[in-house]
Amino acid sequence: MSGQDPIAAFRVEAGELLEQIEQGLLDLGHRLDDRDLVDAVFRGLHTLKGSGAMFGFDALATFTHHCETAFDRVRKGLAPATQELVAVILSAQDHMRALIDGDGTGLEAAGDAILARLQAAIDGASGALAAAAAAGPAKKGWRLFFRLPPESMANGTNPLMLLDELRELGECKIIARTDAIPPLAELVPVECHIGWDVELHGDISKDDIEDVFIFVMDDMELKIEPLASEPAADAAPADTPTVVQAMVAANDAPAPETANPTPGRAAPKSGESVRVPAERLDELMDRVGELVIVQSRLSQLAHGGGSAADLVLRSISEEIERLASELRDTMMVLRMVPVASLFGRFRRLVHDLARDTGKTIELSTEGETTEVDKTVMERLADPMVHLIRNSCDHGLETPEERIAAGKPAAGQVRLSAHQAGGEVMITIRDDGRGIDRDRVRAKAEVQGLIQPGQQISEQELLQMIFHPGFSTAAAVTNLSGRGVGMDVVKRTIESLRGAIDIKSVPGEGSTVTLRIPLTLAIIDGLLVRVGEGRYVIPLAAVEECIELSLEEDLRSRGRSFITLRDRLVPFLRLREMFDTGTRPDPHQKIVVIATGAERVGLVVDQIIGSHQTVIKSMSALHRDVSTFAGATILGDGGVALILDVVQLVTLGQHQEERLRAAG
Repeated sequence: MSGQDPIAAFRVEAGELLEQIEQGLLDLGHRLDDRDLVDAVFRGLHTLKGSGAMFGFDALATFTHHCETAFDRVRKGLAPATQELVAVILSAQDHMRALIDGDGTGLEAAGDAILARLQAAIDGASGALAAAAAAGPAKKGWRLFFRLPPESMANGTNPLMLLDELRELGECKIIARTDAIPPLAELVPVECHIGWDVELHGDISKDDIEDVFIFVMDDMELKIEPLASEPAADAAPADTPTVVQAMVAANDAPAPETANPTPGRAAPKSGESVRVPAERLDELMDRVGELVIVQSRLSQLAHGGGSAADLVLRSISEEIERLASELRDTMMVLRMVPVASLFGRFRRLVHDLARDTGKTIELSTEGETTEVDKTVMERLADPMVHLIRNSCDHGLETPEERIAAGKPAAGQVRLSAHQAGGEVMITIRDDGRGIDRDRVRAKAEVQGLIQPGQQISEQELLQMIFHPGFSTAAAVTNLSGRGVGMDVVKRTIESLRGAIDIKSVPGEGSTVTLRIPLTLAIIDGLLVRVGEGRYVIPLAAVEECIELSLEEDLRSRGRSFITLRDRLVPFLRLREMFDTGTRPDPHQKIVVIATGAERVGLVVDQIIGSHQTVIKSMSALHRDVSTFAGATILGDGGVALILDVVQLVTLGQHQEERLRAAG
């Protein structure tokens, strides 16, 4: 028996419906005459209304009914789609979310205000389309037959509600067909065996009738004929060519293995997806991580001897290693989601920011198929909201200012994503006024972050905007200017083991690039030894390994650079950084790592080999140690620290700048 809460399932599905409605509304705002978009929004509202009523969300169903009615008028040509109508329905959608999350208490006044705006938007637009009411000839009515699939009631469909909706369309005569009801001994109480003949009189279109069955049309029998035509005498609907989707054979002649059917459970279809709670994926990821650790221990034991038993154990170990690797790769794919789901959230944000600021803002996206770990995706949402708000409020000029500067009136905000090695690069770019370096420097000096006249690099200066309480806004608005938000962005990105790069050209705009690891769970690492300690370097960041002889080590003292293909690359002596107190090995190695275009070498005593690394969080006492991104358990039960590549590259670049300045 499934323990899934039906109310929780409804809330999840309702959230997806609202996302679809929102995307349809935002598209409609750009193409007000697109009939397909109007129909899509109407269907979404209709589905949400029916589902809400089915699960007891009466306040939601009643409120959504008014929004559905408004779009029905647009759909029938009785009112035009306008920007004001789109704005009101977007506000109504926020109210629907509140009704879904709560019980509706205290929300009546807000709902009434939205409905008043909705009525005004429809009434104001309808005056220009008085003649559209006579779009087609009146129909006398329709005759229809419908039969639901046997499992429909177990799946939550109430046929009485469908009949009530038909009665609302006009004068209605209903006759139940009971010819398919089985004998009592064979009757399954939760299955639906009744069909209905309906005569519907009034000025009703066929679309109106089909909308009643919009939930279940794919799986039911439905026959609709104009009332003026003569119906076939008691013809079985399955024999007519107008059945929407024939499932009669499956319903009337069940296969032998369905002698004891499970109500409400249909056979899975090819290509179907299964909804899985996120916490279950996290739990499965933890189990896979533990399996990787145990497999590593088994591999170490299997390679400990050369006896016949050891050879058998080694063969078993290699097979388990292969299976564990495949399971890990499958698990990683399950957790990956495209950034399109993240980028799609910001269309509404930019739409609302444009209305609040009085600016014309166009949002474009690129690389939406790029995938990242779902946990990373969830934690990226808030930082990107702050960055986009900053671009729209601080970065972009008003239409008048842009025209005066020779730019198009509409400001551009562009979101893009692409994968580079083990990282995902997410970029927020605008074509606004850029960052005023003089104002940033003046504010930094006032706050004591730098001394007057102190020489710092341009990147260090631009990074000042991420300090807590730092803001160059001339006035506080309801959008920004209080100096909060950007420091949250930096903390969140660093907690993801990521980094932020900023570029800005005065008068041309700014570009903020977030460099984020693909996953936070399991990585392939390069296991190295420094002194007596072992460390893991993320393999995706490793470019190459070269040998550092004792003579070269002594010669480079004071200026730690190596020449790689005519380019100077700084390197860090990890033994000195970690204060191991040991003498260097005679044949040290340099592991060259890179993030983006920056490269740094790490001097280690020994390269042990590749290692599947299950990332464990650092303890509360060590979270401020920026050199390490986490820890992992090795096959022998020991612990190895995982090096934070971004922090080490930054440290190496700072060392290079100091040496160049001193030279």
